[in-house]
Amino acid sequence: MSAAPTVERPPASTPSPRRPRRTWLGLDRDGLILAIPALIPVVVFSVYPLLRGIYLGFTDARAGRANETSFTGFENYASLLDDSYFWESFRIGLVWAFSVTILQFVFALGLASLLNQKIRMRWLARTLALVPWAMPQVVVGIMWRLVYHPNAGILNSVLMDLGVIDGNVDWLSSFEVALPAVIVVGIWAGMPQTTVVLLAGLQSVSKELHEAAAMDGAGVWQRFRNVTWPAIKPVVLAITTLDFIWNFNSFGLVYVLTEGGPGGATRLPLLFAYEEAFRYGNYGYAAALGNAMVVVIALFVVFYLRQRMKEADER
Repeated sequence: MSAAPTVERPPASTPSPRRPRRTWLGLDRDGLILAIPALIPVVVFSVYPLLRGIYLGFTDARAGRANETSFTGFENYASLLDDSYFWESFRIGLVWAFSVTILQFVFALGLASLLNQKIRMRWLARTLALVPWAMPQVVVGIMWRLVYHPNAGILNSVLMDLGVIDGNVDWLSSFEVALPAVIVVGIWAGMPQTTVVLLAGLQSVSKELHEAAAMDGAGVWQRFRNVTWPAIKPVVLAITTLDFIWNFNSFGLVYVLTEGGPGGATRLPLLFAYEEAFRYGNYGYAAALGNAMVVVIALFVVFYLRQRMKEADER
């Protein structure tokens, strides 16, 4: 028998060396090129206005092309420290932000707990709870202005039928009740997103832990304090911090309702900055106001990040 012919194998090809990644300032240059279309709007509409606002805060910029702008250093910020209107608006802003945030959380937690139960038509209740969130702030403001209308508003009509008040109350033009009335609207408008977040947190709590605690004789409050609250605490910290930042930066809702009136009773810091810029033309001073608010918000962000890092270390 003749031997089988041998077939020579081609030599194994050596792998070509991998082309080194092209970097720019330590970053992947190809990735940066792909991200440029998304970065351009961010730079144009966010980064540049922020940097421009910081710069204007150190100038005496005013409305009008004929007015020359000069660098004034910290003069605007020194004026802020002596401006009683600014401190009053800052106080009103803190009252508004804390009141709306705390009451939003309380009502949203109750609503989320209810929606987390097995009730009839739960899907419909969850849908209706999101209605205020889907409405623009301008529409919400106009709707509540009709509710608060002194002559044709449904609120006065209902309260008079119940015998709570004897005559019509001008809710948005009274120094005593204007801010509480606006706070009620802020709670109603901002509660849905807080409810959704808390509901997601409640649904992540283990049902087995609740059942085990109930078998051990724990009541509803004990189960909430020892089982539910530790599980949703990170969610509560996150949503309350974000709610406070959003509420402190509120503008559109209060502007539609009262425009900061009556007599500045509902003038939030952003409304004060808006008036300085577009009513009185003090662009530099208004920018300084905005920069001061950025610092305040940054402090709350730092507090939130520190709390999250602390919780991560404890885990």
